[in-house]
Amino acid sequence: MTEEEYRAWESEYESACSDLREKEERLEEVYAKLECDLELLGSTAIEDRLQENVAKTIEDLKTAGVKLWVLTGDKVETAVNIGFSCTILNAKMDQFLLTKLETVQEDIQLGLKE
Repeated sequence: MTEEEYRAWESEYESACSDLREKEERLEEVYAKLECDLELLGSTAIEDRLQENVAKTIEDLKTAGVKLWVLTGDKVETAVNIGFSCTILNAKMDQFLLTKLETVQEDIQLGLKE
Protein backbone atom coordinates (compact mmCIF):
# COMPACT_ATOMS: atom_id res chain seq x y z
CA MET A 1 0.00 0.00 0.00
CA THR A 2 1.41 3.34 -0.96
CA GLU A 3 1.41 6.23 1.46
CA GLU A 4 -1.16 8.00 -0.71
CA GLU A 5 -3.48 4.98 -0.59
CA TYR A 6 -3.02 4.76 3.17
CA ARG A 7 -3.84 8.46 3.66
CA ALA A 8 -7.06 8.06 1.64
CA TRP A 9 -8.01 5.00 3.69
CA GLU A 10 -7.13 6.76 6.95
CA SER A 11 -9.43 9.65 6.04
CA GLU A 12 -12.32 7.23 5.46
CA TYR A 13 -11.48 5.46 8.72
CA GLU A 14 -11.52 8.68 10.74
CA SER A 15 -14.81 9.67 9.18
CA ALA A 16 -16.34 6.28 10.03
CA CYS A 17 -15.09 6.51 13.61
CA SER A 18 -16.89 9.80 14.10
CA ASP A 19 -20.20 8.61 12.61
CA LEU A 20 -22.61 8.44 15.55
CA ARG A 21 -25.40 6.62 13.69
CA GLU A 22 -23.73 3.99 11.50
CA LYS A 23 -20.28 3.72 13.01
CA GLU A 24 -20.04 -0.08 13.12
CA GLU A 25 -21.34 -0.60 9.59
CA ARG A 26 -19.05 2.08 8.16
CA LEU A 27 -16.05 0.70 10.03
CA GLU A 28 -16.75 -2.76 8.60
CA GLU A 29 -16.76 -1.28 5.11
CA VAL A 30 -13.53 0.63 5.73
CA TYR A 31 -11.81 -2.45 7.19
CA ALA A 32 -12.98 -4.53 4.23
CA LYS A 33 -11.29 -2.09 1.82
CA LEU A 34 -8.02 -2.42 3.67
CA GLU A 35 -8.19 -6.19 4.00
CA CYS A 36 -8.37 -6.98 0.27
CA ASP A 37 -5.63 -8.93 -1.49
CA LEU A 38 -3.44 -9.23 1.58
CA GLU A 39 -1.04 -12.04 2.36
CA LEU A 40 -1.11 -12.90 6.05
CA LEU A 41 2.37 -13.03 7.47
CA GLY A 42 1.16 -13.58 11.01
CA SER A 43 0.89 -11.65 14.21
CA THR A 44 0.22 -12.20 17.87
CA ALA A 45 0.41 -10.27 21.09
CA ILE A 46 1.71 -11.88 24.23
CA GLU A 47 1.58 -10.58 27.76
CA ASP A 48 4.08 -11.41 30.49
CA ARG A 49 1.47 -13.83 31.77
CA LEU A 50 0.82 -16.11 28.82
CA GLN A 51 -2.77 -16.52 27.77
CA GLU A 52 -4.32 -19.93 27.39
CA ASN A 53 -3.26 -21.78 24.21
CA VAL A 54 -0.72 -19.14 23.13
CA ALA A 55 2.15 -21.65 23.03
CA LYS A 56 0.07 -24.14 20.99
CA THR A 57 -1.05 -21.43 18.58
CA ILE A 58 2.52 -20.26 18.05
CA GLU A 59 3.70 -23.82 17.51
CA ASP A 60 0.96 -24.28 14.89
CA LEU A 61 2.04 -21.07 13.12
CA LYS A 62 5.65 -22.24 13.06
CA THR A 63 4.59 -25.65 11.73
CA ALA A 64 2.71 -23.84 8.95
CA GLY A 65 5.92 -22.06 7.98
CA VAL A 66 5.03 -18.64 9.36
CA LYS A 67 8.13 -16.71 10.39
CA LEU A 68 7.83 -15.08 13.80
CA TRP A 69 9.39 -11.92 15.19
CA VAL A 70 9.35 -10.85 18.82
CA LEU A 71 8.87 -7.12 19.23
CA THR A 72 8.75 -5.63 22.69
CA GLY A 73 9.02 -2.38 24.54
CA ASP A 74 10.02 -4.31 27.61
CA LYS A 75 13.44 -5.42 28.81
CA VAL A 76 15.29 -7.72 26.42
CA GLU A 77 15.55 -10.43 29.09
CA THR A 78 11.78 -10.43 29.60
CA ALA A 79 11.14 -10.75 25.88
CA VAL A 80 13.61 -13.61 25.57
CA ASN A 81 12.11 -15.43 28.57
CA ILE A 82 8.60 -15.06 27.17
CA GLY A 83 9.85 -16.25 23.78
CA PHE A 84 11.27 -19.43 25.29
CA SER A 85 8.23 -20.07 27.51
CA CYS A 86 5.83 -19.99 24.56
CA THR A 87 8.16 -21.80 22.13
CA ILE A 88 8.79 -18.87 19.80
CA LEU A 89 12.44 -19.34 20.67
CA ASN A 90 14.52 -22.44 21.24
CA ALA A 91 18.20 -23.09 21.87
CA LYS A 92 18.83 -24.16 18.25
CA MET A 93 17.66 -20.86 16.75
CA ASP A 94 19.77 -17.92 15.72
CA GLN A 95 18.64 -14.87 17.63
CA PHE A 96 19.10 -11.29 16.51
CA LEU A 97 18.64 -8.82 19.36
CA LEU A 98 18.04 -5.37 17.92
CA THR A 99 18.43 -2.88 20.73
CA LYS A 100 19.94 0.23 19.15
CA LEU A 101 17.68 2.27 16.92
CA GLU A 102 20.51 3.48 14.69
CA THR A 103 21.48 -0.07 13.67
CA VAL A 104 18.02 -1.60 13.38
CA GLN A 105 17.49 -1.26 9.61
CA GLU A 106 20.97 -2.51 8.76
CA ASP A 107 20.69 -5.43 11.22
CA ILE A 108 17.28 -6.43 9.92
CA GLN A 109 18.48 -6.42 6.31
CA LEU A 110 21.49 -8.50 7.28
CA GLY A 111 19.33 -10.95 9.26
CA LEU A 112 16.88 -11.36 6.39
CA LYS A 113 19.68 -12.14 3.92
CA GLU A 114 21.05 -14.99 6.04
